[in-house]
Amino acid sequence: KGSFSGPAQTYTINANDQITDPSQYNNLVIAYKNGAPVHLKDVATVISAPQNEELGAWMNRTPAIILNVDRQPNANVIQTVNAIKKQLATLQAGLPAAMKVTVLSDGTTAIRASVSDAEFELMLSVALVVLVIFLFLRNFRATLIPSISVPVSLIGTLAAMYMFGFSIDNLSLMALIVATGFVVDDSIVMIENVSRFIDMGEPPLQAALKGAGQIGFTIISLTVSLIAVLIPLLFMGDVVGRLFSEFAITLAVTIIISAITALTLVPMLCARILKDKADQHPNKFEQKSEAVFNRLIAAYGRGLTWVLAHSRLTLTVAVAALLLTVAMYVYIPKGFFPVQDNGVIEGITQASQSTSYAAMAQHQQQLADAILKDNDVVSLSSYIGIDGSNNTLNQGRLLINLKPLNQRSDSASAIIIRLNHEVENVPGIELYMQPVQSLTLNTVVSPTQYQFSLEDINQADFTKYVPLLMAKLSTIPQLTDLASDLANSGLSVYININRANAAQFGITPATVDSALYDAFGQRIISTIFTQTNQYRVIMTVDPNMADGLAALKNLY
Repeated sequence: KGSFSGPAQTYTINANDQITDPSQYNNLVIAYKNGAPVHLKDVATVISAPQNEELGAWMNRTPAIILNVDRQPNANVIQTVNAIKKQLATLQAGLPAAMKVTVLSDGTTAIRASVSDAEFELMLSVALVVLVIFLFLRNFRATLIPSISVPVSLIGTLAAMYMFGFSIDNLSLMALIVATGFVVDDSIVMIENVSRFIDMGEPPLQAALKGAGQIGFTIISLTVSLIAVLIPLLFMGDVVGRLFSEFAITLAVTIIISAITALTLVPMLCARILKDKADQHPNKFEQKSEAVFNRLIAAYGRGLTWVLAHSRLTLTVAVAALLLTVAMYVYIPKGFFPVQDNGVIEGITQASQSTSYAAMAQHQQQLADAILKDNDVVSLSSYIGIDGSNNTLNQGRLLINLKPLNQRSDSASAIIIRLNHEVENVPGIELYMQPVQSLTLNTVVSPTQYQFSLEDINQADFTKYVPLLMAKLSTIPQLTDLASDLANSGLSVYININRANAAQFGITPATVDSALYDAFGQRIISTIFTQTNQYRVIMTVDPNMADGLAALKNLY
């Protein structure tokens, strides 16, 4: 309230002018009638209640408080979720015994599974590459060289990713998987050339020097050409550029490191591991497979001879294949992102525009009951009321959690079709569902997967043309679940003030507005300030007097 200063000290002025307990409002004197005070409790009821009583949430069929947690930009989602889960026990300990903290949906479940699958595929690809090398080289010593060079190249790539600030995610792992083939190509070319010189009688060290010097430029040119293919990805803009820049950089780094490895490590290993021609003795596998490989080489020779003898036919087939590729590109359906199956379905409910909160809550629970009967549904959360997601009382949200993919009978898209049949008998409400996606580009929440916006400065044009557009779209058999956010058919009350009669009683339109707002507008008359929060004091008419138009007759 201020301060004053003395000769040696300063004092801050405070007062007990703020009421913090709802019961203290009861004894407030608001007027005097015939000399007697009129207390607030004489004409009103003071209660402690939620600021907005028309918000509701449920976990399955149980009332709940739902908290949506979003990570900060550039934060690692796995680390964020792990940190949150560590705090759940502490949070549960501070809650009443009747309340239980439950994780309704964890967006990292699909991410963890996807990354785990990608890691397995990376290890499998390395193993298959080594196996193929062994089958064709048929030499344990020669196979050992790429078995060392490939992991070294991948480890070097991981170090570069750490320097660039990249994380191990689906895109970077996919780049490593793709790069595994490029990594082994350089090594195989180098090993094959060094082996050729050894077969010509050169010692392994000299063979390594000559082999590396002979094809060094070839490996460098091959590396440059591969990186040149990736350069356009670095200059792509918008979301695609942001997505694939990390992929392109990771792949380019892997190719560069593999070239360096092929020009340095592989020749050194060839000089140390491979034997002189005189010391080489065919192993049993090489002896038994020699006939098979000779037949393959002979068959290839015959095929190559036939192709060279029929060059016109070969060129005709090549041109036809090119034209067929162009035709397939034109006619194959195209899309931006494939629909993911993360095991979670998002639903948007919509009732008639004049549906009350109580009716909407009943409809929402009827939908939940029907959905929970499905064998592939584990749990769901739902909420209604006007908040950041719902703009009107007749809208709601559902989040349906499915069983793991290997434990359910259908995909998420197929389950949506099945659930649509199960809820179509629920009256008074529509449900629009789509699988939750890890990456979305929509800035506006839409009940369906695809959306487009109409813009006009004239509101009347929307009223006229949106129904016509919806009717036209409904004739297209490929489209389902059509929905529009045009909301202009709800019930409303228009109060016409007789200004002449009002003036005779000294009543202005502002007085009428104030009376209506006091009764039905949830007017904020005060705010209670604490050290951690703010609590609003809201005035409204008794709920029993605000359930219909008859309440206006009793307002004065």
